[in-house]
Amino acid sequence: MEYKKIIPCINAEGEVPGNVIKLAEQYSYGGADELLLYHYAKDERSREEFLSLVKKLADKIDLPYIIGMYVKRLEDVKKAFYTGASSVLIKYSALDEKTVLKEAIDRFGSDKIIVELDRKECMDADISKSDGNALLSSLKAAGVGKILLKHVELSPHTIEMLEASPIEFIIRDSLVRNDIVCLMKISKVTGIATNFFENKDIMKVKLALKENGIPVNTFESKIPFSEFKLDADGLLPVIVQDYKSEEVLMLAYMNEEAYNKTIAGGKMTYYSRSRQALWLKGETSGHYQYVKELIIDCDKDTILAKVQQIGPACHTGNPSCFFTELVKKEYHNYDPIHVFQEVYDRIADRRKNPREGSYTNYLFDKGIDKILKKCGEEATEITIAAKNSGTEELRYEIADYLYHLMVLMAERGLDWSDITNELAHRK
Repeated sequence: MEYKKIIPCINAEGEVPGNVIKLAEQYSYGGADELLLYHYAKDERSREEFLSLVKKLADKIDLPYIIGMYVKRLEDVKKAFYTGASSVLIKYSALDEKTVLKEAIDRFGSDKIIVELDRKECMDADISKSDGNALLSSLKAAGVGKILLKHVELSPHTIEMLEASPIEFIIRDSLVRNDIVCLMKISKVTGIATNFFENKDIMKVKLALKENGIPVNTFESKIPFSEFKLDADGLLPVIVQDYKSEEVLMLAYMNEEAYNKTIAGGKMTYYSRSRQALWLKGETSGHYQYVKELIIDCDKDTILAKVQQIGPACHTGNPSCFFTELVKKEYHNYDPIHVFQEVYDRIADRRKNPREGSYTNYLFDKGIDKILKKCGEEATEITIAAKNSGTEELRYEIADYLYHLMVLMAERGLDWSDITNELAHRK
């Protein structure tokens, strides 16, 4: 199902970087579908500072984001995508070389490039004519898949123009004069970009839109609570897990009201057996748990909640409530994710805390050229091993290469989250 999106806007021009990141995090937690981050300064230094800010922000949120910036050449679009952006917004009126738009679409695809137009630019043609709006038609022919339209004044003529458009729209609006329901009901409008929802509960807005028949992305239980198997007190145990690290954080209980509030608000709400009352996790501490996924077990008597945990989960200040070791047998964890992270962490630690005689420190001391030379040599060894029979040598050489690659990553300030985020974005 295609959902209509709420896309908060953040103007980064002249703003303190920390404030931009904090606001983006609030929107990410609060139910936004996507973010629009923009800074249209033309000087190179300001653009580089903006892109550097976006890279820092990308490590803090897991929300898709659109970058709006001044584009002079295709290289500018590439740099925007290197931050992990889902789309790049190009202001049509500020595009000196219109051929760059076609180059960007050919390189990255029509679904990755959004064109920003002012209402006056769109309304310059009589839609009653057989050829329709000339500008929209030419943009469609160039491969533009979506337009962000500013300064909309809703009228029968505007609605007619939008509905007749060969291209879909995101409407950018302050929502002071225009009603979001009226805008969202236009079939060619796929989302609203606005700064109206700062410090507001976006999930509540989505529920109101849903009541008006507008398809929006909200939580909805696929199985009614009545089908769950409860204990003698009418409660259901909930195992809570960090959605990224998969660390088990805590165990709590829900009744039907707590479950419904969790679904409606997107924040984990439990039933406190000691207080005999509902308990919104984080209401007093600020350590909220934002829902990523709820899964019921085979007997329908236990829920697994995958959440984004803000701060520690435990009241003691520990990240998890499960920190007191009872029994342990030494063992190797061969899970690929843990192995990669463990080896990288050890390499990164050598960089911060050098150890005499360490080969890793030898590479860091020799510098980037030596590290690159080793990566090249190991890549060649892989090629040679792959041509030989058997896989033992190839396995060894790939492991060698991955080790040197992680040294390179640590030297240049990248970690596995940077790489996996890029791969996930491409997926």
